[in-house]
This record gives sequence, structure tokens and C-alpha cells, in this order.
Amino acid sequence: MRSGEPVSTPIKIAAVQMVSTPEPADNMATVERRVREAADAGASLVLLPEYWPLLGRTEHDKLHHAETPGRGPLQDFMARIARDAGVWLLGGTVPLVSGVPGKVLNTLLAYDPQGQACARYDKIHLFGFSRGEESFDESRTIVPGNDVCVLETPFARIGLSICYDLRFPELYRAMGACDLLVMPAAFTYTTGRAHWEVLLRARAIENQCHVLAAAQGGVHPNGRRTWGHSMLVDPWGEICASLPEGEGLVMGELDLGRQSSVRESLPALAHRTR
Repeated sequence: MRSGEPVSTPIKIAAVQMVSTPEPADNMATVERRVREAADAGASLVLLPEYWPLLGRTEHDKLHHAETPGRGPLQDFMARIARDAGVWLLGGTVPLVSGVPGKVLNTLLAYDPQGQACARYDKIHLFGFSRGEESFDESRTIVPGNDVCVLETPFARIGLSICYDLRFPELYRAMGACDLLVMPAAFTYTTGRAHWEVLLRARAIENQCHVLAAAQGGVHPNGRRTWGHSMLVDPWGEICASLPEGEGLVMGELDLGRQSSVRESLPALAHRTR
């Protein structure tokens, strides 16, 4: 949040869409360029996609880049970029050491505008899909997390989630009332085309809050094609901004006045019985 900005004023937020490569240095250069672009356009919060540092040629490549919590080049980079740009940076996901041989944690790390780490969420639900020649099983190289995480900022209560979590509405209910749900993702082209938009809009509608999704979106060097369509959805389920495919930014406003209006006219959250 910019200094002196009143909480009641809509806050500009942004999602970075990427087509990450197996080379962290290339991906870090993309992130730095896009975060600075978002900050220059007035964004107070920037979300990166899942696997932003690398989408390796094999699922085991990320093991070689796993970092100890609080220490490592990827974490140092995110802290510096948040500080230099003066934004809240929600760092998609990075691999952290898990203590389980051959497996990592797939972790979202949040940094405040001073570059201080302020929240950590380890992905709970691990993707598995098999159809024809497509086959994915994140549990082969990732250990699931256990804890729900909500980031408290001066301007919003933000629920943290990652990719496959989107299919589990009970996770978001466990967060309580949020102003913004964030969704860094690397949805496959097949599952994204079928379900991505409807799931994002459903989570916004049922929780009556904004949803900001930052996706991988394109054909990667490893041959994988991700769906893209990074977007911002408002509490009524309307898509405020979207980017179909390729590298770029999605920007919009976190409008708590709009949220209050939706919740007052249709008080579904207050009508819950469980």
C-alpha cells in the first residue's frame, strides 16, 4: 500500500502471467521487469504465478533449486524486488526443502513493501491427472502442506491458495471472511480450458470477495502447455480483467466498497447455518 493512501480507496493490484523456462535467471529477469511495470502503473500488490522460478524439463529439476526457509537466492530476490518496487509481493511458489528425500514443499511466500517476509503457505492439495498421453502426479516430488494461511495487510484480509486448491471450496471456508483470494497457478491447457474460469468465478461468488489469479500461460521448453487466462474477478463473479495467453500483466482494483455492496444486497455469508 502506498504511503498516505486511505484504506477506503480502491487499491490497484496486479497479476504477472509468465511462460517460465527451466532457467531461473531468465525467469527472475521477467519478474523484475513486470513487477516494476506494475508498480509504475500504481499497483500496491503484485502476484506471481506458480512455479515462476522454473518449469523444469523434468519434474525433478525443482529439487536442485530447493531453498531453506528464510535463506536462498530466490527468497533474497523476492525480498529485494518487493522493497525496491515498494509493493506487497506474493511470490507465486518456490521450492523449499521438506526434509523428505526426493521431495520439496511448493510454497507461496509473501513480502511487504519493506521486503520483509510476512506469510508462508505450503500447497495443501497436490494435483493428479491422467488422460491419454497427459499424466501428472505432484505427490511424486512434493510434500503437501497442512495449514490454512491468511495474510493480514493494512488494506485487506488475503486468503492464500495455490493452483489445485481451487477445486476445494472447504479450504476457502476455513479462511473465514476475506477481501481477496489469491491463486497462483500453472493449470494445464486441458483442465484450464474446461474448468479454470468457472472455478475462479465460483470461489468469488460463494465467498463474496475478489479473486486474483496469476497463471502460467503458453508452451514451455519442456513441451508442456499451460492455460493462462490470468484474471481478476469481483465479488459478484464478474471478470474485471483477463489475459488469455503469453507473458504480461493483469491489473485492476480491489474495491472494498463494491464488496460491501454485494454483501449487503445478498447477505449469503450471514445466512450460513454451518
